[in-house]
Amino acid sequence: MEELKRVDRRLVRKCHVFDLYEDTIEFEDGRHAYWDFLKHNGAAAVVPVLDDGRILLVRQYRNAIDRVSLEIPAGKKDTIEESGYDCAYREVEEETGYHSENLELLTQLVTAIAYCDETIDVYVARDLVPTAQHLDEDESIDVQAYEIEDVKKMIFDGTIRDAKTVAAIMAYIVKYTA
Repeated sequence: MEELKRVDRRLVRKCHVFDLYEDTIEFEDGRHAYWDFLKHNGAAAVVPVLDDGRILLVRQYRNAIDRVSLEIPAGKKDTIEESGYDCAYREVEEETGYHSENLELLTQLVTAIAYCDETIDVYVARDLVPTAQHLDEDESIDVQAYEIEDVKKMIFDGTIRDAKTVAAIMAYIVKYTA
């Protein structure tokens, strides 16, 4: 495989969720290519498991697909230095209205490896204690508990299409229920 080298990175635009750069890539023979790169602080997601084994999922509108999506709770890190644990700890309560002191790292995902460096740390939350949602002012989220078999069916029938949710639920199933 030919060795590639990034020789320049130019900020094109600072955005709310990410920064857009244009990278100049040099090939061994001196040719150049220009690739888009999205710089992201990272995020955390949570598989919240009730004591009876049901999973909490959040239903929310997603502008990119112009439809409502069923997902595990997740959110971006407030800063690049924030730990995935701290982000997950905050997000599970903000989005579901349940608090957990029992978070365990399940896996880490790179969401769009071809053009973005976003890494999502995925946690399992247990010993959930009902509190209240603390939604951001631009969020509208409904929460519902589902049996794991129903979640699997929704993955395979296309009801759940969010990649982080599919990966996290399947990892949870393999690690804890298979």
